Amino acid sequence: QLKPVIKIAVPMAGYGTRMRPHTWSKAKPLIALAGMTILDHVLEQFETLPDLLDREYVFIVGPNQLEQIKAHMQVSHPSKRVDYVVQEVMRGQSDALHLAREHLPGPLLMAFCDTVIETDLSQIAEEQADGLAWVRTVEDPRRFGVAQLDSDGWVTRLIEKPAEMDNKLAVVGFYYFKRGEDLVAAIEEQMSRNVTVKNEFFLTDAINIMLEKGAKMRTREVDVWLDAGIPEALLETNRHLLSHGYDNSLEINPEGDIAIIPPVYIHPTAEINAAVIGPYVSVGRNCVIERVVISNSILEDGVSVSDSVLTGSILGRDVQVEGKAENLNLGDNAWMKK
Repeated sequence: QLKPVIKIAVPMAGYGTRMRPHTWSKAKPLIALAGMTILDHVLEQFETLPDLLDREYVFIVGPNQLEQIKAHMQVSHPSKRVDYVVQEVMRGQSDALHLAREHLPGPLLMAFCDTVIETDLSQIAEEQADGLAWVRTVEDPRRFGVAQLDSDGWVTRLIEKPAEMDNKLAVVGFYYFKRGEDLVAAIEEQMSRNVTVKNEFFLTDAINIMLEKGAKMRTREVDVWLDAGIPEALLETNRHLLSHGYDNSLEINPEGDIAIIPPVYIHPTAEINAAVIGPYVSVGRNCVIERVVISNSILEDGVSVSDSVLTGSILGRDVQVEGKAENLNLGDNAWMKK
């Protein structure tokens, strides 16, 4: 008996300009976050899917990301079935999904690679609506897209970056479509109408075409919506995750002159001497930390820091920092000496 399959599409091909310098050398989804990568946290969102559904992942990647993402998946998620589609030219989210269209028929979940929500997907197989849009109530909706609802709670349209403040139901970039082929048909219509913003095809416009044609879509509210798209947000998300289950301070046996202020994640291979670490610090594998005070920071694998005070910092892989420093955002292989 073959299990029914649910497709999980994750467009991740953008250049990651808002996360420079880290994205010069690595794909944005592979940036470290609370002891894992952003991508690992994105994939954890689907852990609550029922066992009666087989999962097939569809990753739409940029040409320079394919090898890195594939290598990471082979090491960290060897049992997951993943199809890779390369988006050579950044023409928006709808274009990314259209390139992957052969993989999308049937029930489809779609998530972006720089936001993480907490939601329960265990009942998704029973869903009767044509689509679901996950939403969260926000104070100021003008930075986001919002879902406009009728009196029965059905979505009438999505509005990107609304001018008004009265509708606070922001869409979080997480969707379910009962039939992926219906979304693909709407994207093709969007393309033939050439509905673009700054030469990019946005998913909200394709969904609006589905709604225009009578699709029934409802919303599901989430409490936790975490952003990993800009450095400040990444640090905030790191703080949240460390406070909600990713702290491993109880497993650490500090030797010598070390003070740990939870919550923190410290990889067991890290070497630490004469340091105060925490709160809200993630330390990757093979880091070397000596005579340092660190709080609210992410240190990727292989970082070496000595004689420093760091806060609000993101240090990429194999970064070296010696001497006084306050607030750093350094990409892979950077070094800084005082």
